[in-house]
Amino acid sequence: MRDDQRVARLTKSLVDAFQSDGERYTVWDVDQKGFGVRIGPNAKTYLVRYRVGGGRTGTLKQLTIGRHGTLTPDEARKIAKAKLAEVAAGGDPQSAREKKRQEMTVAELCDDYLLRGIATKKASTLAIDKGRIERHIKPLLGRIKVNAVTRSTIEAFRDDIADGKTAVAPKPKGERKRTDGPVAGGKGTSTRTVGLLGGIFSYAVARGIMDTNPVRGVTRFADNSSTRFLSVEEYGRLGEALNTCTSDGYNEQALAIIRLLVLTGARKGEIEKLRWSEVDLSAGWLRLGDSKTGAKAVPVGSAVIDILSARKGSSAREGWVFPAETGEGYFVGTPRIWNIVRKRAGLPDVRLHDARHSHASLAAADGQSLQVIGAILGHKDVKTTSRYAHLADSPLRRAADRVSELADAAMRGGKG
Repeated sequence: MRDDQRVARLTKSLVDAFQSDGERYTVWDVDQKGFGVRIGPNAKTYLVRYRVGGGRTGTLKQLTIGRHGTLTPDEARKIAKAKLAEVAAGGDPQSAREKKRQEMTVAELCDDYLLRGIATKKASTLAIDKGRIERHIKPLLGRIKVNAVTRSTIEAFRDDIADGKTAVAPKPKGERKRTDGPVAGGKGTSTRTVGLLGGIFSYAVARGIMDTNPVRGVTRFADNSSTRFLSVEEYGRLGEALNTCTSDGYNEQALAIIRLLVLTGARKGEIEKLRWSEVDLSAGWLRLGDSKTGAKAVPVGSAVIDILSARKGSSAREGWVFPAETGEGYFVGTPRIWNIVRKRAGLPDVRLHDARHSHASLAAADGQSLQVIGAILGHKDVKTTSRYAHLADSPLRRAADRVSELADAAMRGGKG
């Protein structure tokens, strides 16, 4: 059957059922002339066909509307009607889009993405995305026209970030705002920023701004930043460093947050943003209203309860467990104190987030199932937790009880 003879009443269930045997074909809608869906091996794309310049003798043109899944048939049909009305008024939607495509820069695409393409993203994730766009994508690619971006452009972008071309040193303390901070480069930053850029270009393809995603097929650097676990001896050194920092009068809120991170395996933001309304001391739970993976409940032990109970009578402006020391909001000074703690502990390569990985590794070495570990950490997918599976039968198993004792004792101020 010829491509222009395939017709049906396009509904979501019908388009879902369409399959391709490797060849592309188009099914045209019986209700809206000129509106159809092209079925290919990898995508189903809505389009509208029309003529410009004289009815049947005019030039036949075809405009991509967007992909099935991003749009429903009804949504795509509505767009097709609007485009056909534009043609009836003497316009040419394809030429108008091509002109916009020729003129749009990567910076403008990023702005459009932040306006229309982030409806399902959490506020915390969106803040990270905005930072990567402003600090890496726009400085390196912002002025380039979207239609001029190629795979080689992306590969150069990847390497430039890895080489630190977008790294920025922190401002002097007196000039620094609360949101200011150093901009790091490196392979990990490169990999995550290229991933975001791939999502932005996927959005552009779905909206018909681009035909293909230039990030597809670009090799990224391996991100090995999540493999650092604390050893038994390192837990002991960390405990000693926390104790000496407490004795020396360093910020007690930051030190309490660090202790809680080691004892719970929670993310830094989950503890820094903790509210008293989310703390259930009697039952031993932190019932977080929001986290990276949504609402979750974190079980806690007696060491955590002791730390939180000790804070119960402290200042709690706006309900924060760790309120900002000046102004509104929550405390954000943990990283500065952590740098001091890890230096004293002789752990310069350990990040705050490594406390989370170490917590999971202890559980795996102790024989806990991946499902249990994932539930404690708040993972949505067991694949995320599977990185710890290799520890389950390791020699660490026999040391797990001792490590737990050391961690608990360190948070309490003893050596175990």
